[in-house]
Amino acid sequence: MVYEMLHDVQKFHDFTLLDLSLFQIIIGALLGLCLTQALADDSVNENNQGNDGGNSHQNVNINNQDHIANINSYNGWKGWAAVWDYNKEIFATRLFNKRACIVAKMNKDAFPSLEKLSKYKDQKPAKGTPPPPFLRFLITKTRVRNFTQFGRSIGNLCKGVPTYYAQQDQGGALLFESQGCADAGILGLFGIYLCGNISGC
Repeated sequence: MVYEMLHDVQKFHDFTLLDLSLFQIIIGALLGLCLTQALADDSVNENNQGNDGGNSHQNVNINNQDHIANINSYNGWKGWAAVWDYNKEIFATRLFNKRACIVAKMNKDAFPSLEKLSKYKDQKPAKGTPPPPFLRFLITKTRVRNFTQFGRSIGNLCKGVPTYYAQQDQGGALLFESQGCADAGILGLFGIYLCGNISGC
């Protein structure tokens, strides 16, 4: 009888220690998740009605800890997703209608900073505002073979589709030379035009 009571007490004691360890793990995970969200992420949403009457919606998620911006443009078949990696000074854009990914070096003097991207969510361009600055990139015929050099974020973005390098074009007028290029910029803030090599670009 005494032995059975001691055995029950021991089982209760073991169960309590197990619960305490599990409770500590859960609390630690929740605190880590909240801290990561508080320190790392900003989100920018932008809606724009184009000249053809269509609507575009963009979402920019900023990871301040890794210095990466993830940008999604929801525009049907013309939509795209991009990763701007400020540490590696490289950006990549996956063009859904081309079934291809483009990788290029970032011009950090021209690209908006992460701070500017974060503040942009509170700004709305006034009517009559001049068009935003832009860069034009020429897609080369050189395929990317090794994604590991760009890190996990860009590797995951471009996985499973043909990926090409692009180089910044140093000249050219926007209006007639950007026709037929893929527009992969942030609405109202910064223009990126990807031109050449892929059918339709």
